[in-house]
Amino acid sequence: MPLNIPQEKKLKIQITDEDINYTEKILLPKNTHFDHERKQFIRNLDTIDLQAVPGSGKTTALLAKLLILEKHLPFNDGSGILVISHTNAAVDEIKKRIGIYCTKLFEYPNFVGTIQSFVDNFLAIPFYKNEYKKSLLRIDNEIYKERVYIPYDAYVWLNKHKYQKYEVLYKSPLNENDELEVNINKNTKTYKALYKMKKDLMDKGILSFSDAYIFARKYINKYPIIKLILQNRFRYVFVDEMQDMNTIQCELLEKIFYDSGNSKSIYQRIGDRNQSIFSEDDKEIESPWNYKGRNALKIIGSHRFSKEIADIVKCFSVDMQEIKGNSSHKSIKPYLIIYKHDTINKILPKFVDIIKQKKLNNELPSGLTEKIKAIGWRKKIEYDKKDKISIKHYCPEFNEMQKVNRIDYSTLKDYLFNIQNKGINSNGLRMIRDNILNAFLKLLRYEEIKDVDGRYYSRRKLLDYIKDINSDLYQDIKLQLYLWSKDVYQGNADYVYREIKEYIPKFLSNIFEKDQGLSEETNAFINNDDNNTESFKTNNRVRIVFEKYLNNCFKYNGIDVEVGTVHSIKGETHLATLYMETFFQGKYESQWLKSFFKGNFATGREKINTKKALKMAYVGMSRPKYLLCVAVNYDNVKDYLDEIPDDKWVKVRV
Repeated sequence: MPLNIPQEKKLKIQITDEDINYTEKILLPKNTHFDHERKQFIRNLDTIDLQAVPGSGKTTALLAKLLILEKHLPFNDGSGILVISHTNAAVDEIKKRIGIYCTKLFEYPNFVGTIQSFVDNFLAIPFYKNEYKKSLLRIDNEIYKERVYIPYDAYVWLNKHKYQKYEVLYKSPLNENDELEVNINKNTKTYKALYKMKKDLMDKGILSFSDAYIFARKYINKYPIIKLILQNRFRYVFVDEMQDMNTIQCELLEKIFYDSGNSKSIYQRIGDRNQSIFSEDDKEIESPWNYKGRNALKIIGSHRFSKEIADIVKCFSVDMQEIKGNSSHKSIKPYLIIYKHDTINKILPKFVDIIKQKKLNNELPSGLTEKIKAIGWRKKIEYDKKDKISIKHYCPEFNEMQKVNRIDYSTLKDYLFNIQNKGINSNGLRMIRDNILNAFLKLLRYEEIKDVDGRYYSRRKLLDYIKDINSDLYQDIKLQLYLWSKDVYQGNADYVYREIKEYIPKFLSNIFEKDQGLSEETNAFINNDDNNTESFKTNNRVRIVFEKYLNNCFKYNGIDVEVGTVHSIKGETHLATLYMETFFQGKYESQWLKSFFKGNFATGREKINTKKALKMAYVGMSRPKYLLCVAVNYDNVKDYLDEIPDDKWVKVRV
């Protein structure tokens, strides 16, 4: 690949009105157009940041830019476009919306993927191959956890510090100095044993996701030329949902594609700093992405919600953010639903009653498909604080163990009972089918069965292998998967569990010629019940509990309200949203955020827990298009209830 950039690279593409009109016909409803704010971003092909409010359509504006640039592909110098987002779902959405119009965008030399897939493919995997002179087996947290073992010389220490087991065994990478990132004296037997365990896994080609970032940094530090190679490969780099990048991810992208302002790439970061909420076990509380001080554009107009909701949401922004609501939406003043300890069970019914009344008054449009959701920050409370409020107190049947995107479980039974039901359609059955296949993949990993390249099977590779060796077996297992999926959906998960147990020996024998007994790990996987798995005695009972737990849905008066965490609804748009305050670090949101409920704005001097609460409230309260309700305990707000502005909130008690 040439390292000298041709003159053509320095020439800017000019985006015309005709270009934008073309994208409007593809991306926007009929007879609607991008406004000035969005056109300004679409036309901009310099290194910039875009700070955009919730519901601003920033991703749609990015897609418009990609549609236009795609017409210029391939670029004359052989370079392409890099598009990075944080999740597979976001990447799939890009492909779904513009894939048929942008076939070249999804071909070499371009790359559209997650930050993890970019780091794996362009940095970690090639560096590993260069250093170890062999291919990696897998970069995957679940497989990594399966292969972690407790070294003999570390056993006593780990048992003594049980609370650190997960952190030490699963989350401690070897840093760039080849040191284990753990607070243990390097001269002890414990440290040396843990270090050896980590090195053993690396030698076997098994890395965790965090290991991949360490390898990526090592690659760049050892071979700085790789930065220039990547800059030459990607003329334009777009990072969507930048606020979700953690410090390591942010610094890595900055080092490669900004390169202290010397990069040959055009590097654009797009997001909303106020929506940076990390996972609950993440130590970071604020996005390391700082658009201030760099060329920055802003979109302050939200398509999603009205002025009434905008006026509330902006009070909860950590970085003071002006938000302009959608003037075409009907004005519905947000509701503050105030309860006492003995009336918390009335919150969800009251929320439904408000929705019903708004529909009767024609304030809520009818026939809309947006979901109605009730959300909270904390799904469970520490054991010694059981009297404090969590989501489960509002909805006792809430399943706190449910994870929407979880694909790995500890027992076969869990794979059948912990499937999120999406309804009677092909996608719903596909999710169940994939979960059953994931169970078989775990079985193969326990049995140390790998493909011809010495890698663990993926779902696609497994099915392709079966098809190649025996087409009859392939048709048989396809039919079997369909029947099992159908039975699980219909509530017969116990029956399917028994069938799969009987099928496994035949599966291993016919496909992999494995006739000897199963490993101890496999037997435990097949026969054990996880603590989170419920066994049900009748098909009807299975069906009822399957729907109740997997949907986490409160049904009342003809309306379904999905119940979940704030983390689970990031990026969503709802018809109506109920934000239920919960207990965190000694206080509730209405206590942490007293000043902001009164209509004040953040100063930047807030303490850590206040900032965390602000971010949760900002993300949660910015989901609804039409109706926002917030549930607070009277004891938490009684001292300042009269100071909460009546022109901003409708206060009701239950």
